[in-house]
Amino acid sequence: TNALTMAWRLFKTLSEEQQRYEKQLIFEHPVFAKLCQQLLRGARRMTRGDLVFSLHALVHLGVPQNTLLVQTLVRVCQEKLNQLDNRCISVLATTLAGMEKDKNVSALQAGLQLLVEQRISSIRDIFVLQNLMKCLGKDAPLFLKKKLEMAVMREIDGLTFPNALRMFLALAAMNYCSLPILNPCSKKIQENVHDVPFRQLIHILEACHTLLYRNVKLFSALADYVNSTAYLWDKRQIILFLSACETLGFQPTELLDFFAEKVTEEPDFLNLKNLLIALRVYSRLNHVPRVQKHLFFETLHSCLNKCLPQISNTELLKAVYALGILGYLPHRALDELLQKDSKDELLLSDDLKEQNTVMLRCVKTCMELDSPSFTKPAFVLTENLSSLVSLNLGKAQEALIELLGDENMFRQNVQLPYGYHIDFEIRMDSERKKVLPIAAADDHPDSHVQRLAFLFAPMSAFCLGTTHPQGKLAMKKRHLNKLGYHVILIQNKKFQEMRNEDAVEFLKRKIYSEDAFSFPEATLQDNN
Repeated sequence: TNALTMAWRLFKTLSEEQQRYEKQLIFEHPVFAKLCQQLLRGARRMTRGDLVFSLHALVHLGVPQNTLLVQTLVRVCQEKLNQLDNRCISVLATTLAGMEKDKNVSALQAGLQLLVEQRISSIRDIFVLQNLMKCLGKDAPLFLKKKLEMAVMREIDGLTFPNALRMFLALAAMNYCSLPILNPCSKKIQENVHDVPFRQLIHILEACHTLLYRNVKLFSALADYVNSTAYLWDKRQIILFLSACETLGFQPTELLDFFAEKVTEEPDFLNLKNLLIALRVYSRLNHVPRVQKHLFFETLHSCLNKCLPQISNTELLKAVYALGILGYLPHRALDELLQKDSKDELLLSDDLKEQNTVMLRCVKTCMELDSPSFTKPAFVLTENLSSLVSLNLGKAQEALIELLGDENMFRQNVQLPYGYHIDFEIRMDSERKKVLPIAAADDHPDSHVQRLAFLFAPMSAFCLGTTHPQGKLAMKKRHLNKLGYHVILIQNKKFQEMRNEDAVEFLKRKIYSEDAFSFPEATLQDNN
């Protein structure tokens, strides 16, 4: 046991490449085979500590799980399960968490779960609890997850920084979002953010995504740390961090600007994989760099052109779609995409057919509306889908009636060309002093009428913790502007939380405010 454990301790400090080489040397060493035979013969006579540590070392050294030796040790652990102390249970839990499910492993895991249920009140070590959480995983019954949560809460005052890091992963393994645990862990990480290894930064963000845990202060602290030490990180690490942020809908503005600057300075590192990640991140987060924005997107465009010979149809569509969302039309890639579309090469597999159809329709809309030759139409053909509004817009409808005095002063549930839809439409005179009845506005030329489009969007359509619209919503707003609408974006959840009188006052400010008629779009249309 000591020999195997020492081999594992030395082994885990090596790089992946070294590990592969050393693993081959270990397995081919004549003494290793004798050691395994000795373990196999003496498995049932071993102490509980030697038993679990031997299994742990063998599994982590990469001895195949289906070997007689590993399966024998698993079965002996099952026989001696009730003899294991808390430390041995912790080691066994760590081992099982890294093993594939098979008949013996599943039986041992089920037995361990029963043992934990009996002993949970006596386990005071957070490290042991974390290992158990990882081992039992998301399939553990809810009552046991709650018991583990209560056991951790008893010891939360003594939470250390390393334990705070591991706790995120343990809760993610159980897929159990416990705010009483996550919030103090987040605070501890923020206090010690400069001690977080880079790989752990990614693990934390991935765990937050799994747990649907959204903590803007935590994300901001991590992003500020990476931005302040960005010169220490490889560009591939930064793009990995940005990708994790994008998955959460979080926009680390300064880091995105820094990375854009680095891309324009050294574009060669953008292989196809990194290029697609960068396009996805910037388009979804609707981020246009504050400095040298044209150069940044021209660099992405140039990299895309270099990748065209090797890019798949779906990847090409995703790349052009991402640039289209940002208002940039990559002409060469677009030409190739349209050629493939004319040959029906883009809608291959059924599982991607609907998604590809939506993206392709969006690209074609961008080609028309974002083209420099597009001019605002004199008349926009609209259609009222229904006089009924969805339940979550009932409050907005009532507030507009109270504010404007009549249902005839606005339209609801309006369908526009290009597949766009708006929740409410209001028309005002050219001086923006009064709201016109819909019927009367139809008699005025469009040049004498201001059109307002209200979009009540979910919080998920905005970057986390901000009113900054994400890519699809920002594109819709830009295109409605092109069609002659002044767009008012409203976070529906916050609107629903307002008192009725506050909701009326809020809409009044939006309708009569100068801001409602500004066009603050930061896109690249003028570069096309």
